[in-house]
Amino acid sequence: MAGIYIHIPFCKKLCNYCDFYHVISTGDHSSFLKALLREVETRRDYTGNEPISTIYFGGGTPSVLSVKELETILDCLKTRFSEEASCEITIELNPDDITSEYLRGLKKAGFNRISLGVQSWRDEDLKLLNRRHSASQAERALTETLMAGFENVTIDLIYGIPGMKIKDWESNLDKTLVFDIKHLSAYHLTIEPGTPFGKMKEKGLFEEIDEEKSNSEFNILVKKTESAGFIQYEISNFGKPGYFSIHNTNYWKQVPYIGLGPSAHSFNKYSRQWNISDLKKYIKYVNDGTPCYEKEELNLKTRFNEYIMTSLRTMWGIDLEYLERAFEKESYDYVINLSGKFINYGMMKLDKKNLVLSNQGKMISDNIISEFMVPSDK
Repeated sequence: MAGIYIHIPFCKKLCNYCDFYHVISTGDHSSFLKALLREVETRRDYTGNEPISTIYFGGGTPSVLSVKELETILDCLKTRFSEEASCEITIELNPDDITSEYLRGLKKAGFNRISLGVQSWRDEDLKLLNRRHSASQAERALTETLMAGFENVTIDLIYGIPGMKIKDWESNLDKTLVFDIKHLSAYHLTIEPGTPFGKMKEKGLFEEIDEEKSNSEFNILVKKTESAGFIQYEISNFGKPGYFSIHNTNYWKQVPYIGLGPSAHSFNKYSRQWNISDLKKYIKYVNDGTPCYEKEELNLKTRFNEYIMTSLRTMWGIDLEYLERAFEKESYDYVINLSGKFINYGMMKLDKKNLVLSNQGKMISDNIISEFMVPSDK
């Protein structure tokens, strides 16, 4: 079953760490919505008419759209695609956009999963990150979301923030786990080129925290979530049983998906394409019937690398039986031989027919994954 991702590019304010494509919202979204609905018409056959199991509104900031605008998009998708009865429909919300009326509207429209961008419960961190909400607004927003009857609620947190002490990170987690949420995504702050933090780093005005502190904060995250009944099913994602993000899990398991909107990516197992990261050009190209995307055909080596990269981030790891079926015998032998040293180092373990990272290995997951990558011309 396939998924649909809708990129809503509008933001009211730029966060210092964000490198996702965005534009500052003017309040008039009509041209974008018209183009988006037209793109839906042209993409119906991309995944071979497979039923849709997830719909995800990301951004940008999807909550800058009104309930009526969101409902228009959902109605269009539902009439053009075959939707599973239990379809997971997620929207990312910024805390200061939330009102009780807005939440009731989302529920009535069909949204059944809320992702709330808290990032931190400390105003100092939020100011540094240039978030537009306060800690008190985040607490009110989460409380109102739960009171509105949304059972499947996840929040985002960021760790590795300069100036945040270990006790502050512990306090952030403790406050989070008081709420009856079913999922938590916790990401280490990364400094991406071109972002405000990236530009500050180039000038020597901003530095990432050291590796030892990063590892300490990660270990605290794993221990506290586990004690609270969460399962770390992906390096940055923790869910209660039955509440893993179906949409994101499908990404990691390489289920086909359609990306709609500027900069959105699509994948159908054999090719990957991405829409132009320019709202004005996106609108013009879609309205003119001109392709608004670039496309890459995925050869066997590329598909192998993508499978390794996504699977090793999860609790399911590398499925050796699938690996042997889907790729060349040479690739299977390569993984078996290379994994030996990581198993000996305690970085990986063999769980039945699956190779998975140990807790120690998760702390250097990027390094381990990169060692498994093979050049496309090998």
